[in-house]
Parts: sequence; structure tokens; C-alpha cells
Amino acid sequence: MTNLDVSVVIPTHDEGRWPYLTGAIRSVLAQQPRPAEIVLVVDHNAALYARARRELDGVTVLRNDFARGVSGNRNTGAFHVTTPLVVFLDDDVTARPGWLVNLIAPLADPAVVGTGGAIEPGWERPRPRWIPEEFLWAYGATYEGMPTTESVVRNVWSASMAVRRDDFLAVGGFNTSFGKIGDRSRPEDTEFCLRLADAHGGHWKYIPSAVIRHPVPPSRLTGRYFLSRCYNEGRGKIAMARLLRGRESLGSERDYLRRTLPRAVGRGVAEAVTGRDPAGGLRAGAVLVGVGAAGVGGVVELATQPPQASTAPVIRHSKTRTATTRAGGATL
Repeated sequence: MTNLDVSVVIPTHDEGRWPYLTGAIRSVLAQQPRPAEIVLVVDHNAALYARARRELDGVTVLRNDFARGVSGNRNTGAFHVTTPLVVFLDDDVTARPGWLVNLIAPLADPAVVGTGGAIEPGWERPRPRWIPEEFLWAYGATYEGMPTTESVVRNVWSASMAVRRDDFLAVGGFNTSFGKIGDRSRPEDTEFCLRLADAHGGHWKYIPSAVIRHPVPPSRLTGRYFLSRCYNEGRGKIAMARLLRGRESLGSERDYLRRTLPRAVGRGVAEAVTGRDPAGGLRAGAVLVGVGAAGVGGVVELATQPPQASTAPVIRHSKTRTATTRAGGATL
């Protein structure tokens, strides 16, 4: 079967995620049809780069050409490939059958600037009953309030994203001064989506049939993690709004706060009061606590960080790269 004229870029940074990474690559190689190229970009980790070159077949391995951070990783991969379409996939997810074909199909419409797919949570331990469906975004998964059918949306997540390479280059890719580094959360994918849509006058589409599975390890099933994630999200959204000053960037968040979350609290309280689910009260409380933590994060961001300059990133095509493409199937 002929390969699709699309490349899949996978950023990675931590050798401890190797089992997840190899699973992600296997899932891409299992897509029918396959992509033309899989590009793995390693973020300033010499040991991981060497291991990837040594052990991964059927994969192009590159070093991040930019300063440390996932935005630079993705830019490096997208600037390297030559296919008309580029897809970004996180290094710890597994793509379901049909993911790639379904994700890129809407790009046949020139009004669609990009697409993103659904993300299933892969609970590695039973999910605590206090976690609200509306806060599954804190665990990297599709949450209650998102569309259930193919829909026009403001933004998608870069964990599973497809764009035209020429459009990506025209806006300079992801903003490398704003992206996620380590555990610091910044909505670089939302900022990119807004900038790309503005530049080309089109819209993004959410494709629920393009499914990936994102693992949720036991370490993330704690109240401390939940609070930290909500706090960082609040900081990140305020940082984005200041970066994009003069543009309407937080409309989706306001709708989420005004409509989705009040319904969640009401439902949880009703479930607890009627006895249908005593844990409903815990979920209602978690919603309120999560909103409070995000609010604190936003206030801290306003108080401690000066506004960033609202400038688009500059395209920087790489000099000669050290890379390897090994033919054949993956040995994972």
C-alpha cells in the first residue's frame, strides 16, 4: 500500500519515557496507509539521541536545533520534512487504527488550516472518583464540554495535530520563547492555533474519530498534582492573553467557566444529595478547587511576570543536521 504524503513529528526529551516512546512509534508504523516519514526530535539529551539512533529502525532521528523546549523540537521536525502535510504526535501516546487517515482528511478543504483529534485517558491505576469529567484536560485527555462530532474549534492540542507544512513555515512555527519546558505549562498549541488561523483566515477542526490514548500514571492521581496542573494552566492562559494582547484569545475559557463548570457543580451536588453517587459531592468540590487554583495562578502571573512582546517567531532553517534514517520496520 502506498504511503501517505505526510510526515509525523514526535518530540521527546526523557529516556525514562522510552517504553512509551517505542509504543508511540509502533502505533504510527501500524497506521494504514503509513506516513512517508517518522521524525523523532530529541531535546538536548545526548544519551537519548544516541540510543534512538542505535535502536530505532524506520525513524529519522534529529537533535533539537533550538533552545530547550518542546516548541523547538516540533519546529526542528517540521522544518526538516518535505511532505506537504506534517502531523505532530506526543512521545507518550498510542495512536488508534485509522488515526492518521481521519486526522488529515479535512485538510482537503482549503478553509481548514489544521486539525486535532480526540484523546482517551489511559488510567494506569483506577481513576479516583473525585476527578471531574470536565477536568480531564488536566490529565491530557478530551474532557466534558468538548464537541462529540466533527466541529470547528478555536484550537486543538499539539499532542495530535495536523497542518500544511507551507502554512506552518509561513507563520514561523511554534513560538519557542513561549512553549512548554519540563513541567512548566504554557499553552503554546493554543497560541499557535490562533496565530495560524489569523494569518490564513481559516479555521481549525476537531476530529473525534482520530483517536490517541494518553497514559495517566499513578503519580498524577493525587490532589497535589491536580492543584499544580490547574495553577499552571491559570498562569499559562494569562501569559498567552498578554502575549496576544489586542486579540480575543480567552473566549473559550469564559464559556467553559460560565456554562460547563456550573453544570458540573450542579450535577455533582445533585448526585450526592439524591444518593445516586455520593462521590458527586467530591467532584463538585474538585471543580471549585480547580477553578480557585487556576485563578490564583492567573493572579500570580499578572503580578510577577512582565508582558512578553507580541511577536511572531522567526523561521530558522537548520544548517546541516546530524540525523539518521534507518530503513525497514521498527525494532521496538
